[in-house]
Amino acid sequence: MGNIVAIVGRPNVGKSTFFNRMIQKREAIVDAVSGVTRDRHYGKCEWNGREFSLIDTGGYVLGSDDIFEAEIDKQVELAIDEADAIIFMVDVESGVTGMDEDVAKLLRKVSKPVFLVVNKVDNAKRGEDAVEFYSLGLGEYYTVASINGSGTGELLDAVVEALPEKVEDNEEELPRFAVVGRPNAGKSSFINALIGEDRYIVTDIAGTTRDSIDTKYNRFGFEFNLVDTAGIRKKSKVKEDLEFYSVMRSVRAIEHCDVCLLVLDANRGFDGQVQNIFWLAERNRKGIVVLVNKWDLVEKDHKSVKAYEKAIKKQMEPFTDVPIVFISALTKQRIYRAIETAVEVYQNRAKKIKTSKLNEVLLPIIEHYPPPAYKGKFVKIKYIMQLPTPQPQFAFFCNLPQYVKDPYKRFLENKLREKFDFTGVPISVYMRKK
Repeated sequence: MGNIVAIVGRPNVGKSTFFNRMIQKREAIVDAVSGVTRDRHYGKCEWNGREFSLIDTGGYVLGSDDIFEAEIDKQVELAIDEADAIIFMVDVESGVTGMDEDVAKLLRKVSKPVFLVVNKVDNAKRGEDAVEFYSLGLGEYYTVASINGSGTGELLDAVVEALPEKVEDNEEELPRFAVVGRPNAGKSSFINALIGEDRYIVTDIAGTTRDSIDTKYNRFGFEFNLVDTAGIRKKSKVKEDLEFYSVMRSVRAIEHCDVCLLVLDANRGFDGQVQNIFWLAERNRKGIVVLVNKWDLVEKDHKSVKAYEKAIKKQMEPFTDVPIVFISALTKQRIYRAIETAVEVYQNRAKKIKTSKLNEVLLPIIEHYPPPAYKGKFVKIKYIMQLPTPQPQFAFFCNLPQYVKDPYKRFLENKLREKFDFTGVPISVYMRKK
C-alpha cells in the first residue's frame, strides 16, 4: 500500500519549504521565524511513477527551543516507528549543531533507509562546506536548495528506489473500515460496543490503546475488517505530540482503508483536528461516515439534531454529501446503523455506472445548462464516461477542456450526486479533450 516518508530535523532548516516543493502546493505557512509551521504537514508526492506520502514532522511543535529539545527525540522515534524511509534535513548555514548530533545518534541505529539532506546549498562554496556533515556518521549526504529545488531530483530518485515494493495480497481483500478521530472521542468504546467484548482496555486517559488492531467482523451478511486506530503508543506528557501521534496514526489507517468512520465527541464538535482528519480522508478519496458519539450526554431539544448537522456541514463545505450518524457507544444507540451506513458508503464508492446511462441522464442537463462561454468561445461537452478506478472518477470529453472552471465542475459533481447517489464518497471530475 502507500509508503510513508517522514522529514525530520530541528526547526528552521527548511523542512517546510522542501515539503511544499515536493507536494507542489503552498500548504504549510513558511516564515523565517523558528517553529512557525502550522497546520498542513501531510501531502502526496509522486516521482517516477511511484506515489508516496510525505510527512513533515516539524510542524507539530509550537513553543520554545527548550521544549523542542525533548520533543524532537519523540518525533524522530515516531518517524522511525511509522515511516518507510526518513529524510533527515540539516542546514549548511549553521553547520553541525548539537541537536543534529542527537538526531543522528537515534538514526544510526535504524534499519530503515535514512537520507541525510544538507539544505541551503545554492553555490559551490556551500557545497564544499557540506563536507562537515560526514561527521554525523550517516555516510553519504545529498545537497539541495529547497528554495529553488536544485538537487531534489537525485534525492527523490534515491528515495523511491529505497521504498519497499508494494506487496500484492493474493487473498481476497476484505473491505476495510477504519475508525478514526481524535484521542478520547470514543473510538475504542465504539468498537467494543460492536464486538461486544472488552478486548481493549478503555480508560479515560487519552491514548491508552496501544496499536492499530484489525478485527474481522460480519454483520448483515457483509464481511469486513474493522481497523482501530486509537493507537498512540507512548503516553504523552506534552499536549502537542498527542496531536502529532494521532494524525500520523490516522494517516496510515486512512491510506489503507476503504471507508473512514470518523468518530467525534458531541461535546467538542467538529473542531480543528477532526477537520484535519476529515480532509485527509477526502484528499485520499476515501468513503467517509461521521459518527457523533456521546450523543446521550448532550442536552437536546426537538431541533438539536438538525442544527448540529447543519453546523457540521457548514465546516465541510464544499464536500457536504456525507452521512452523519448520532451514536452513543455507551448505550449502544445506533451503533449498528453506523455500520450499515458504512456499508452503503462502501457500495457507493465501488459503484460503476454504465456509459450509456451517464450520457442519457447528464447530456440533457448539460445542454440545458452548458458551461459559461470563455473569451467568446463555447465549450461543448460531447460524451461522458466513468474511469476504471477504485473510486468514482468521471471524464467529460469536450472541445475546450481548459475553459471549464471549478464552479462548473462542482455543478457537474452535484448533478452526479443527485442522480446516482454517491453519498459519503469524494468524486473526481476531469475534463478531457475529445
